[in-house]
Amino acid sequence: MVLLLAGSAIQLVPDGTLLFHLVLVVFMVGLLNATLLRPINRVLEIRDQRTKGRVAEARKVLASTDQKIREYERRLREARASGYVTLDEVRAAAAQERDRRVSEVKEDLSRWRDAERQKVKEDEGAARVGLMSDARARASEISDRIIGREVAPSATNL
Repeated sequence: MVLLLAGSAIQLVPDGTLLFHLVLVVFMVGLLNATLLRPINRVLEIRDQRTKGRVAEARKVLASTDQKIREYERRLREARASGYVTLDEVRAAAAQERDRRVSEVKEDLSRWRDAERQKVKEDEGAARVGLMSDARARASEISDRIIGREVAPSATNL
């Protein structure tokens, strides 16, 4: 039918068929857009939203994970610091206890040494008295043997 209207000759001047063709092209574009392109574009948009939604969700999960890791590391540092402080306190308390015990032992040793010195002085005095009386007795005995008779005790006083 279009060929009948155009005839057999080629026309370079626009006529009514040009307008018909333009209307036909616009109609076909509208029909294709309504039946094919809009549903395809809708499906592609839904896929894109799902993909972007999953990517956004994955980014949120990664951000949450990073935040939790940072919080974990912060708490771990705090726990270590607290442990070191506690360890230092325990060491300081142990050092104080050791120093206190060493002081007590030194005091005990000092008291024992002083008591032993006192005992030695007492024993020395008793030994001196005993030795003096022993020396007098031996001197009297030696004098008796040398002289051949008994010597009076007052003469042997040293």
